[in-house]
Amino acid sequence: MQVPDYTAFTKAVAAEGATPETAFAALWALTRDAVGAKLFTVMTHDGRNGVAQRIYSNMPDAYPVSGTKPANETDWSRQVIRDKKTFVANDIDGIAAVFSDHELIKSLSCESVINVPIIVAGEVKGTINCLHVAGFYTPERVEAAEALKLPGALCLLLNELTARGD
Repeated sequence: MQVPDYTAFTKAVAAEGATPETAFAALWALTRDAVGAKLFTVMTHDGRNGVAQRIYSNMPDAYPVSGTKPANETDWSRQVIRDKKTFVANDIDGIAAVFSDHELIKSLSCESVINVPIIVAGEVKGTINCLHVAGFYTPERVEAAEALKLPGALCLLLNELTARGD
């Protein structure tokens, strides 16, 4: 796996006054360059309270940052949350099998998805979600997405610290 250039991401996160929003925007830029995505979102996962929340979106009109929603037990959650494995679907049928909003996804010209679990201290704290045209997430791109886990963890931790007021 080729390691992406983390320079811009590192500078954005380390800058004085850095916010979760600037960190997530830098993560979006890193993801766009390293893996590719038309639609990019980040979700948190709170296993203790059984909820998930979208906290960043590059398309806020279609996929706005939102309040919490129940984190239901599904085949997707068993793979990504319980087993801590990346989920990939490279056609709209694969997306429709796990996401009820597949028609909205298709209307955005997205027909493939990769959901990367972000793990901190053995627990999935959230996911990086990338969507693109059908067939986009090749094995090479899925492997490249592994390099997003550490920057993703840093963003989620910064978001958590900010929410707590630390």
